[in-house]
Amino acid sequence: MEIRELKAFVAVVEAGAMSKAARQLHVSQPALSQTITALERRLGVRLLVRTSTGVQVTDAGTTLLGEARAVLARHDQALAAMARHTAAGGGVLRVGVPLELPPDLLPSALARLPDTRVQARHLSSVAQVAALRAGELDVGLVRERPAGPDLDAALVVTEDVGVLLAADLVEKLGSPVRLEDLAGLEWFAFPRAGSPAWYDELAAILRSHGLDVGPEVPEEQRLIVELKIPAVSAGGAYAFAPPEWPYPLPDTVRWVPLAGNPIVRRTWAVWPAASRRRDVAEFVAALEDHRRNGSEV
Repeated sequence: MEIRELKAFVAVVEAGAMSKAARQLHVSQPALSQTITALERRLGVRLLVRTSTGVQVTDAGTTLLGEARAVLARHDQALAAMARHTAAGGGVLRVGVPLELPPDLLPSALARLPDTRVQARHLSSVAQVAALRAGELDVGLVRERPAGPDLDAALVVTEDVGVLLAADLVEKLGSPVRLEDLAGLEWFAFPRAGSPAWYDELAAILRSHGLDVGPEVPEEQRLIVELKIPAVSAGGAYAFAPPEWPYPLPDTVRWVPLAGNPIVRRTWAVWPAASRRRDVAEFVAALEDHRRNGSEV
């Protein structure tokens, strides 16, 4: 048996339902169900009975519950004991960073780690997940939550995305602008390969408002933020951007909100599930505090 399997089992029993436990563990319900099924198969007994209202623990499950809690408590004690032999800081934290993060997010989080040196790498969501699984990153900031039990994740940024438009178009369309009023303009997009789920979500929203998504951007063509401005300034294109876009805008381009806030961009902190690094835990906790409290971290 693995520690993660025991944690999953205890979480399901304590939550009383697979769906509630999945939310608490930040995993999908099918993935959690597969973990429990694999544990039952490994032990050769049925631990839980699924019902329409939740789960019921079998006699074998009750026995395992007591043993699992004891094992997990001893596991936590061992980690705490070893943590006393680990320096509080002074290490190197390798962080994957996407484009267009809120400007105060990283500085406020890193203020909690004064003795930690940070190595930041600008990578797409797909590239970050691959680097995390290859042991080349300690934590990533991605635009889609990866599936699988090998990575943990926490939602750290939620942004109502607006649009960059030529100033004369804003005068014509008004503010906030309706998404359907962008018909006839070209979407300044990014390569789908870098963040497929986020690209597909955007494309679906555009199509639902009667907009043409246009041809896919070639995979080898990286999104360069500085190119957004001249593309939009010419008046034939629009680009999505968060409210706190961390780049200066010329007088010829304006950021305006979208009526009804139809587009919400989420950023997840992702790290290896097996990680026991305190600096990673502190960094993620600081990011979560930033999301809950705004800039008051």
